[in-house]
Amino acid sequence: MPAVKAPPVPPADELSALPEGPAQLVARIEGELELLTRNVEILERLSKSPPIGIIRLSEALKLPIHKTRYSLHLLEREGVIQPSADGAVVTDRAREFWTVMNRSLLRMESLIAELKARAAEHAERPPAGRKGY
Repeated sequence: MPAVKAPPVPPADELSALPEGPAQLVARIEGELELLTRNVEILERLSKSPPIGIIRLSEALKLPIHKTRYSLHLLEREGVIQPSADGAVVTDRAREFWTVMNRSLLRMESLIAELKARAAEHAERPPAGRKGY
């Protein structure tokens, strides 16, 4: 049986922004999408330019260095980029990344549409009249 990868742990400053209670479930997904967006921005920038170091990359994208470093780590761990003497470079696995991401986003669109319909239905209902435990 193949080893299961543990999900990445976001930096502490991103975890502290999560709300308490039921909204935390949604906030975590939002945070993951923001992280994916940042990773995509970094991958796009690396695809369009020669090797670039972490400081120049963070300045170009107006991101804090620690967030840039974390995203580079995630992309490298997935094999989408690799380090070089001059900075990070994109690997041949980037094409597969774009294909898989596109397929996943299409599936997520469908799930989001379904969840939006359910949320709208429940938002219009009157409260059940009883309190939780």
